[in-house]
Amino acid sequence: MSTESHYRIDTIAAYHQLVGLPKPTHPLISVVRFDAIKPRGIVQPKSIVNNFYSIALKRNFNGRLKYGQQAYDFDEGVMVFLAPGQVLTITADEPHDHTGWLLMIHPDFLWYTSLAKTIRQYDFFNYSIREALFLSEKEEAMIVGVIQQIQQEYQAPIDKFSQGIMVAQLEVLLNYADRFYHRQFVTRQVTNHKVLDRFEEVLDAYFSSDELLTTGLPTVSYLAERLNLSPTYLSSLLKTLTGQNTQQHIHEKLIDKAKGMLSTTSLSVSEIAYGLGFGYPQSFSKLFKSKTNSSPLEFRHSFN
Repeated sequence: MSTESHYRIDTIAAYHQLVGLPKPTHPLISVVRFDAIKPRGIVQPKSIVNNFYSIALKRNFNGRLKYGQQAYDFDEGVMVFLAPGQVLTITADEPHDHTGWLLMIHPDFLWYTSLAKTIRQYDFFNYSIREALFLSEKEEAMIVGVIQQIQQEYQAPIDKFSQGIMVAQLEVLLNYADRFYHRQFVTRQVTNHKVLDRFEEVLDAYFSSDELLTTGLPTVSYLAERLNLSPTYLSSLLKTLTGQNTQQHIHEKLIDKAKGMLSTTSLSVSEIAYGLGFGYPQSFSKLFKSKTNSSPLEFRHSFN
């Protein structure tokens, strides 16, 4: 297989075959130890698209791990979450001799369960691989314990309780991950506040440039890309640090700039709206009033 290939894996059985593992015990859910993977000369494809959920707990990376553009020493364990259809890109820098666990769940396994509707509500399935979850030794032990329970359950004789028990265990694992991600936002305060500072710089530069007039308001995706983060992760981080998501920060910056123009210039409301990238002054006035409880003109008159 060429290193330039783009490999799509539709089933868990196909993944087992690709990496040289025996046929899975259960067709829709499987737990794999990374140190058991023996590709037998298969060259890893450059990018992989799995049509099932993948939750990986990796250990023993070569070198330090990078989270966005920053390197960290929180290397006891790292988790990565991929939803069906997401692309996993293999780079030259990525180590391939790591150990750990891989849990795969086909969407069909979740049919007729509450998790089928709620699993996508976990933000970390929208994070990119560079935004992995770094675990302490205690946290890792908790995650491994749940993964092993899932493995033991599907390896036992299947009965009418098996699926419900495994789905419940999977929900426990996801809730632990959600808790640990929020811990990560807090414990990495120095680095996270550097991200916040950089975010403010990027936002200020945009509102001071001609882009606001020519392109309109910055999008969440634009700001996240400038910070080398996914939009979902950036919003989650800002929400934890400031209580506001990315879109709310954009609107706050917009209102601050609008207040300055209303109070220090004689520009009409329409001119200010166009200058702030709005195609229609009514849209600007509606947003301004929703954020300040007064119209632009009422705000301006309050200074007279």
